[in-house]
Amino acid sequence: MRQHVRVLIVGSGFSGIALGRALRESRFSDFLILERAPETGGVWHSNTYPGCRCDVPSHLYSFSYAPNPDWSSTYSPQQEIQAYLGRCVDRFGLRPHLRTSVEVREARWNEADQLWHVTTSNGPWTAQVLVSAVGPLTEPKLPDVPGIDRFHGKIMHSARWDHAHDLTGERVASIGTGASAIQYVPEIADRTGQLYVFQRSAPWVTPHNKRTITEAERERFRTQPLRQRAERAKAYLAKELLVLGFAKRPGLMRVIEHAARRHLERQVRNPSLRRSLTPDFTLGCKRVVPSNTWYPALQKPNVEVVPRALSEVREHSVVDKDGVEREVDTIIFGTGFHVTDIPFCEKVHGADGRSLSSIWNGSPRAYLGVSVPGFPNFFMFLGPNSGLGHSSMVYMIEAQAEHVRNAIRALHVSGSTSIEVDRRTHDTYNAELDRKLAKSVWELGGCRTFYHDAHGRNATIYPDWTFRFRRQAVRWRPDAYHLTAGPGATQQVTMNTVDAS
Repeated sequence: MRQHVRVLIVGSGFSGIALGRALRESRFSDFLILERAPETGGVWHSNTYPGCRCDVPSHLYSFSYAPNPDWSSTYSPQQEIQAYLGRCVDRFGLRPHLRTSVEVREARWNEADQLWHVTTSNGPWTAQVLVSAVGPLTEPKLPDVPGIDRFHGKIMHSARWDHAHDLTGERVASIGTGASAIQYVPEIADRTGQLYVFQRSAPWVTPHNKRTITEAERERFRTQPLRQRAERAKAYLAKELLVLGFAKRPGLMRVIEHAARRHLERQVRNPSLRRSLTPDFTLGCKRVVPSNTWYPALQKPNVEVVPRALSEVREHSVVDKDGVEREVDTIIFGTGFHVTDIPFCEKVHGADGRSLSSIWNGSPRAYLGVSVPGFPNFFMFLGPNSGLGHSSMVYMIEAQAEHVRNAIRALHVSGSTSIEVDRRTHDTYNAELDRKLAKSVWELGGCRTFYHDAHGRNATIYPDWTFRFRRQAVRWRPDAYHLTAGPGATQQVTMNTVDAS
């Protein structure tokens, strides 16, 4: 028997928890959170590779309304973030609304009954409102390289780390030099017999100011919460100032670039290796990663930097772009995620029956990264152009949670059966984003990144002050959405209604 819920949320990371908390705060209880993993945490549940931690300050990378005085470090490790999210689920009373180990396989809008029909691994559901909280850093991405399927050794992605596999003494190829690899390579280098680090393009790496938070500091945060809020405010302001260089005047990035060059020069004395590790684009064009251990790890006697892309995988070896073959036992892909081509969007079908992926046709756009014309009663978190290159995504998530709650409230108060973003509002918003992006370091910095979609458009980054996004998202604009009273079939459908409260 099909089950029904008023609001169905897919994903229990920061986004799903934030919306659940917002709905509970509004005394709205008819919602359910589906999580395909056995535990909550989203990206912080799936990424468990050695050395995994957040590169945003701990006090800023947490909910503003749920500070954690017990962070062990100024930059939190993965285990602590996941544990924090689990505590938030309980603190906000979301456990009764949560169903884990349930995967959403398809979702279709039905115009006749004005409901979303959702197929899951636990049976069919209907929902008046469907919310995607799966996020862009969900599905690992492997490079399109011939021969991967015929490799006889071990293959794993950084986001699906196999801790049962022992790397001790092995010949290992690590593919990619992004944020994940820069964290796990220093952790595994000493264990491997030989480690080949394949670098298609060198990243900018800055000094890391990570330090342990003392017990005395943690006690002050517990007894004097305003101190921690002050630390959060300082971190926010420091990060927000980077918008001047990232989005307003890219030339200002030379100041940080100089510091990154000095960091490289101090840590890498070999001129040839230093040249290989020097980026050929403006700092900020790609994700900037802090690390004090990356460069030293690359200079260990059993580590070789291969400054070329991977071109082929054979039964027992890997081949670089120059045709040089190296025998390996394990291949680790630190090659990122499907960011602009999120597989979940292939499962969501709108009013005309087409999937969100086919509507976007390789170039995703949304209003405030939340809503898309042709998809009534559907909202998403961290959608197109709501990502950041400088600060905490939790700030953006909180703003989007307020926006989605206001939309659900408008739908409920008006007695309408559907709510859909106005196309002109959507198009005007995205045209303004494109205008701002054209002047940013992401477009003028001389690189192509995972921020760009299949058509070359930066479909990932929000190119402005985050407080401006928050103001725009939280302030409800009735003219931005169309409310519709549909056929009224909703009340006529026979179903089992689940009261998660």
